[in-house]
Amino acid sequence: MRKMNRFLAYILALSLFAGIATGAGAQAPLIDINSATKQQLMTLPGIGDAYAAKIIAGRPYRNKIELKQNIIIPAATYDRIADKIMARQGKK
Repeated sequence: MRKMNRFLAYILALSLFAGIATGAGAQAPLIDINSATKQQLMTLPGIGDAYAAKIIAGRPYRNKIELKQNIIIPAATYDRIADKIMARQGKK
C-alpha cells in the first residue's frame, strides 16, 4: 500500500511538473476594452463586427461591468468574456 501511495504521489508530481513546463494553464493577456482595436475585440468569443463597434462607440469605460449594465453586449456574452477583458483607466 505504501508503494502504491508513493507511486501515485510520484505520478501526480510529474503531471504537475509537466503542466508547468508546457505552460498549461497560462492565460492570454487581458484585452483592454478602452484601447483595443476592433480586430482585437473581435478575437473575444461572441464579439463580432457589430458588438466590437458598439464597445468602441461607448468608450471610455470605468469598469468592464458597464458593458453589461449599459446593454452594450448581452449578459451571456459578457459572462463568456469577463475573465478575458479589463477597463484600464487613462493617465491623468
